[in-house]
Amino acid sequence: MTQSESAVQQSRHAALGLTDEQAIEMYTFMTTARRYDERCLLLQRAGKIKFHVSGIGQEAAQVGAAFALDRENDYFLPYYRDYAFVLACGMTLRELMLSLFSKAADPNSGGRQMPGHFGCKRLRIVTGSSPVTTQVPHAVGFALASKMKKKNFVSIVTFGDGSSNQGDFHEGANFAGVHKLPVIFMCENNQYAISIPLHKQVGGKIADRALGYGFPGYSVDGNDPLEVYRVVKEARERAARGEGPTLIEAVMYRLSPHSTSDEDLAYRTKEEVDEHRGKDGLPKFKQYLIDCGIWDEERDAAMQQQVKAALDEATAYGDRAPFPEPEDILKHVYADDHSEGGR
Repeated sequence: MTQSESAVQQSRHAALGLTDEQAIEMYTFMTTARRYDERCLLLQRAGKIKFHVSGIGQEAAQVGAAFALDRENDYFLPYYRDYAFVLACGMTLRELMLSLFSKAADPNSGGRQMPGHFGCKRLRIVTGSSPVTTQVPHAVGFALASKMKKKNFVSIVTFGDGSSNQGDFHEGANFAGVHKLPVIFMCENNQYAISIPLHKQVGGKIADRALGYGFPGYSVDGNDPLEVYRVVKEARERAARGEGPTLIEAVMYRLSPHSTSDEDLAYRTKEEVDEHRGKDGLPKFKQYLIDCGIWDEERDAAMQQQVKAALDEATAYGDRAPFPEPEDILKHVYADDHSEGGR
């Protein structure tokens, strides 16, 4: 790469208002999420945990979106592959491991929900449910509250391409469009709804569906964190100005099986997966940083060691933490005698 080409490359994140340090931080979160995900797969195969839903291949879009938001005020309604997103929003590896091992101190559910079902009050990550897409109308409800109370926060909800066919998505999008609510819908289009490829579930572009509800829709390269950052940032600014929702379709590819219970080669070929590995956003962004002259292999090796050490510590911490007590299963299910209005 020539010096002029390098300057053009470097100007990408700078032109978006991101410092070199922020660009490196984005890459670090992407790497941390990837290593966490890989560790989860190993733990499941070793019999240490029961289940894992992977997000390998989707980290670039998740981190790009998180960095474009107001992480001190906005509300986040992620879906179950969003490890990179919640890490970038402030969740720790320890907290993710507590959830993975179903331990009592898990901030998501107290060890009562499957991994990947996020919920953290201090970070405004709204509790998700197992039925897919139910988080969409919830995000619209938060956006309605923002408008009614004249607050300045925006809500963002993520979901997969399969979820875009659910009634929850259409009802939420229609309501948000009618009332011009400050909500961002981001579809992480990873090409598969479990085992159903995109061409068998969607007849057109998911982003085009926004037109029917009266707001813009954009299809972006989900392997490019800077492009996702740009589009989400513009969508947030638009929402904050009172101009209503935006639908963003981040096009990517799910490199791992749907879950640890899935045999993905029953419905796709190894050659297809390998082809998409060449488009993986993680190594591409690493190379971008190197081309910009702000990263190198020595710094990368040191960062990888730091991530591994943090992951090892968090894994041991989660494994040793106490399980919930059996009677905790009744917590937050029934009102007790001391609660307001309890019977």
